[in-house]
Amino acid sequence: MKKNIYKILKGTFLVSDDSFKNWRFIIFISVLAIIMIASSHSADKKVHEIARLSNEVKEMRSAFVDGRSKLMRVKMESTVINKMKEKGLTPSLVPAKKIKVKSQN
Repeated sequence: MKKNIYKILKGTFLVSDDSFKNWRFIIFISVLAIIMIASSHSADKKVHEIARLSNEVKEMRSAFVDGRSKLMRVKMESTVINKMKEKGLTPSLVPAKKIKVKSQN
């Protein structure tokens, strides 16, 4: 047991005659570690992108609600009457009449 630990600490397992299988295993583990790190970075980028898009959606939704409320205020009858008074127009005092057309079948 002590011999194996000393071999590992001294690094003789890397230069011995049967070190080829050790090097293959070390390279395999290194490649797996690189793949794992790349995958982690990719996942982090996606999380940041999702957070950014989420904030953008919230901003757009608030802009939509703000625009809709402004539109509702502009469409109110009192607002329209005030705007038309500035231009010299007033609402009619006589109510509108409905015109019915009978077909000549």
